[in-house]
Amino acid sequence: MRLLVKIAWIVGLLVLGVGLMAWHPWAKVEDPRAKFETTPIDRGNIVAKVTASGTLSALVTVQVGSQVSGRLKDIFADFNTSVKKGQVIARIDPQLFAAALEQARANYTAAQADLLKAQVQALDTDRQLARAKSLWERKLTAQADFDTAQANADSNRAQVASSAGKVAQTKAALHQAQVNLDYTTIESPIDGVVISRNVDVGQTVAASLQAPILFVIAENLHKMQVDTSVAEADVGKLEPGMSTTFSVDAYPIERFEGTVRQIRNAPQTLQNVVTYDAVIDVANPRLLLRPGMTANVTFVHARRDNVLRTPNAALRFKPSPELLNGGTRARSGGAAVAQARVPRKAKSDEPPDRRTLWVLRGVKPVAVPVKIGVTDGTHTEIVEGDVHEGDLAITDLASTSATPSKPAASGGAYRRIL
Repeated sequence: MRLLVKIAWIVGLLVLGVGLMAWHPWAKVEDPRAKFETTPIDRGNIVAKVTASGTLSALVTVQVGSQVSGRLKDIFADFNTSVKKGQVIARIDPQLFAAALEQARANYTAAQADLLKAQVQALDTDRQLARAKSLWERKLTAQADFDTAQANADSNRAQVASSAGKVAQTKAALHQAQVNLDYTTIESPIDGVVISRNVDVGQTVAASLQAPILFVIAENLHKMQVDTSVAEADVGKLEPGMSTTFSVDAYPIERFEGTVRQIRNAPQTLQNVVTYDAVIDVANPRLLLRPGMTANVTFVHARRDNVLRTPNAALRFKPSPELLNGGTRARSGGAAVAQARVPRKAKSDEPPDRRTLWVLRGVKPVAVPVKIGVTDGTHTEIVEGDVHEGDLAITDLASTSATPSKPAASGGAYRRIL
C-alpha cells in the first residue's frame, strides 16, 4: 500500500514538472519568421506620377482700360456678358472733350486764315520786287530801294512758311482732340465674355499715370489653360504633349483631361523653393471650368504593367549591426540559427538603380542585390535580381512590448529577439 502511494506521488511530481516546463515562457518554441514583418513580392501595375497644383485661366484674357480721364456716363456690359469685337461697353462723359474739339477746330480755322493772309502779302511784295528790279535795271531807282523790296519779299515768303507750320500744328491738335473724344467711347477689343467689371456709373477714372482697368474680358472659355507650379525635382520628368488629368474642388468626383503645351524656362523662387510653370491646354465644352479655379493636376510620366514589384518599405529596411557584423543567434527550441554575415557597402558605391533587398528564405533573412525601375511611391519595379513572385520581403522587425528577458542561468546573457 505504501509502495503504491509512493509511486503515485512520484508520477504526480513528474506530471507537475512536465506541466511547469510546458507552461514556462522560456520553454516555448518560437518561429523565427514571426520576428520579422514581411510582405510578399507580387506582380502588378506601377504608375509613376507627378502631382502639382495650378490655376485655371482663359487662353486669352484682355484688360480693357481707359485712355482718357473723366466721369463714367454709361456702362453697357456686366459680369458674364457676352460681347463682340467693336461693341460699345462703356462711355465717359464727352462734354469736356467735345468742347476741346471745338476749340481745336477754331484754332485750325484761324491758322488757315493767317496762312491765306501771309500768302496775299507775299504776292504783293513779289510784285513790288519785280517793279523795283525793273527800275533798278534801267538806273531809275536807287540800290537801297531795290534791296528793301527784296527783303520785304523774302520776309513775306518766310511768313507764309510760318503760317503753314501753324496750320499743321493746329490740324494735329484738332486730330488729337478728335481722338480723345473718340476714346470716351470704350469698345470691346475682342469677342469674349466679361469676367470682371471694376467700375460703376458716375465713377471718375484717372488716366494720368496709367490706364485704369475697367473690364477684364476672356476671349473663349471653351478652351482654357492650367498654369501649374512643378517642383524642380520633377520638372525633368515632364515633356510637351504629355497627357494629364486633374480635378477641381467644385467637381471632386469628375476628372478632366489636358495636354502639356509647354514647360516655361522662367523659374519662380519662393522661400528658396524653385518651381517652373507647366502650361496645360484644357477643353471646356460644357463650361464647367471657370477662371481662377484651383486644379490638382496629375502627370503620368511612366507606366509598367504586370511587373515584379516590392513595397518601398522593404528597400528601406536595414538589418541590425549584429546581423551585419558577426551574426546573431536566435534560439528556436534550443536550436541555434546563425544569421548571414553581410559586409556593409558604402552608400556612395551603390548605383542609384541598385539596392539591397532582404528576403526571408526559410528562417533566414538573406540579402539579395536587385536592380530597380519605376516607382509610384508605394511599390517599386524589380528589373533584375534573384527574387521571385511570392518571396517574403522583410519590411521591418516585429514590434514587441514585452520587457527584456531574464538572464539565462547558464551564461547570464540576454536573449535578443531579431
